[in-house]
Amino acid sequence: MQTRVRALGHPVHQMVIVFPLGLLVTGAIFDLVRLVTGNEIFGQVGFWNITAGLVGAIVAAVTGWLDWTSIPAGTRAKRIGLLHGTLNGLVLVLFAISWLLRLDGTHQPGALPFTLEVLALVAGSIAAWFGGELVDRLGIGVHEDAHPDAASSLT
Repeated sequence: MQTRVRALGHPVHQMVIVFPLGLLVTGAIFDLVRLVTGNEIFGQVGFWNITAGLVGAIVAAVTGWLDWTSIPAGTRAKRIGLLHGTLNGLVLVLFAISWLLRLDGTHQPGALPFTLEVLALVAGSIAAWFGGELVDRLGIGVHEDAHPDAASSLT
């Protein structure tokens, strides 16, 4: 089933999720390094990675929601998509709270912000599995004519 939001024949949601995914995970890793080493530069880098990740997550959420609205009601895909989106919404909220707690000028992570980030990464891992289920198992975001010798989307 093709998705609603496409660019050059490809689903936009699947393209844009890599940015918040990479940025938020990297931000949490830099925060861990900051907490272990005490080097505040890592806390700054973590904060700005999370900042950019949150912006990307909003874009991914909008495109994902628009695609979800095109899934037929009453289907397993609609239910899995709702779980996927809800969990990713939780990820966004947890990282946003962590980010807000660091707006004190130093941008350094403490125990609570980092704990929220870890919880968000766990929720995000589960959400990613549901996203894979949508694409790989249920064919959401896969072109109807997909096969090993399909023509290019640019033709």
